Amino acid sequence: MKQILILALAFMVTGLSAQMETPKNWWDLDRTDDSFPGVSAKKAHDYLAGKTSQKVVVAVIDSGVDVEHEDLKDIIWTNPGEIAGNGIDDDNNGYVDDMHGWNFIGGKDGQNVNYENLEIVRLYNTYHKKYNNRNRDGLSKAEKAEYDAYKEYETIIDEKIESLAPTYAQYTAIMDGLEGIIKATGKKVEDVTAEDVAAIETKDMATTQIKGIIANQAAQGNSVADLHGELEGALNYFKSQVEFNYNKDFDARDIVGDNPGNLDDRNYGNNEVEGPDAGHGTHVAGIIAAVRDNNIGVNGVGGANVEIMSIRTVPNGDERDKDVANAIRYAVDNGASVINMSFGKGYSPYKKAVDAAMKYAEKNDVLLVHAAGNDGKMLTLTNNYPNDTYLGKKKTIKTYITVGASSASYDESLPASFSNYNKKMVDVFAPGRGIYSTTPGDEYESNSGTSMAAPMVAGIAALLRSYFPDLKAKQVREIILESAIPVNLQVTKPGSEETISFADLSATGGLANAYTAVKMAERTKGKKKKVAKRDEALKMY
Repeated sequence: MKQILILALAFMVTGLSAQMETPKNWWDLDRTDDSFPGVSAKKAHDYLAGKTSQKVVVAVIDSGVDVEHEDLKDIIWTNPGEIAGNGIDDDNNGYVDDMHGWNFIGGKDGQNVNYENLEIVRLYNTYHKKYNNRNRDGLSKAEKAEYDAYKEYETIIDEKIESLAPTYAQYTAIMDGLEGIIKATGKKVEDVTAEDVAAIETKDMATTQIKGIIANQAAQGNSVADLHGELEGALNYFKSQVEFNYNKDFDARDIVGDNPGNLDDRNYGNNEVEGPDAGHGTHVAGIIAAVRDNNIGVNGVGGANVEIMSIRTVPNGDERDKDVANAIRYAVDNGASVINMSFGKGYSPYKKAVDAAMKYAEKNDVLLVHAAGNDGKMLTLTNNYPNDTYLGKKKTIKTYITVGASSASYDESLPASFSNYNKKMVDVFAPGRGIYSTTPGDEYESNSGTSMAAPMVAGIAALLRSYFPDLKAKQVREIILESAIPVNLQVTKPGSEETISFADLSATGGLANAYTAVKMAERTKGKKKKVAKRDEALKMY
């Protein structure tokens, strides 16, 4: 067991204890009133108290949503044209018994895709069938380009597996050691105390190191169960990478039973909108619309008249372009006015299909909100998909927002270290680090990612569309960007130790804010009225 892994694990858990000093609802708060740079949703809702609103549907294209969750069940969209469980497509939309949305990664027999390859592996496998055992010299110019890509993908995949496998084995050893300690106490993990662990006598160096970590974390208020949960999450990550994501021999699409290359096929899947792992989608849904002020859980940004439509599209691996395109079209056709897309990947072989679906959303006055990605790098048109620019063109989707992630610290660490950025391609930042929200089984936990930042903005968009129904999607987008609170700070650029102006990380150089967005929306009612400019927003604030 390498000391570097022990230190990494200790750092990971230490991060949890530091986060405990920040209130769980920090992202709902206001920097001026509450000292935390949240989206000021609480302030916005207090301001809107007594005002009328109308129902707004937000489609969550994600891993699935627990529609029975205690803090979400009252805000789940129900298809008014469908009769539950009768096996008939009552509303003739092509999807049988789609009561709360649809699952594009499920089979007609009720099975569901959980793990999937990454897109690079699928591309490799496609080219492997065509070019394996062929000589490059005899190929045409176009074929040589594909052959070169094939070999590049092969190198990337093999190197990744080679780097992951030892770490996976080492984390497995750490988990085995921790579970050995837990077993030695004779208790369940949730009942094991630091004192129980300290009482265990051992001469084994690895066990001694783990005992030291447990003692250190106990001093910071973290339990053995906390450590076990974090380690389990890390181990599951490495397992999914090695056994599924980068595994050339793994293929889950037979479960769906379709041809993923047939982009005209739209009527496949099933109505199981939760799926086998709805943790990510349920967390996102809670940020957008968990019931406010019900004395349980969390308060969603959107408010009482926002409903969540679950469209299961994102597996533990890369989503497929066909499914994303069909999910967007389903959302538009079934009444969503905001679509949250907390996913992304590095390759998009059928980008034109996704572009066409997003154009369809724009044409039908639907706002698309997308996470910028968690690579800690400069976002480009070729390293993260989907994006707002049509393939091979400069034309962009006008109802599209890309969101980076910020933290609870209004200092040099304000931008989350993992967040992607780009002064032109990322529109705005929003809370995305240490976000406490809903998870399946009436549970709650803190997660981090631009996946958490995007629903902050989707929630603001839903709030605006609910209280100001005359606003068009383009106006809502403009309001959210113009009302963002500028940040005048020198910060650590994500993914590096370089110092940079926060203003250089996104087009607005600011943080999305529900309160200033509401104040600006009040002056922007109606499709012909112009949106106020940033200086007016600051005066309102």
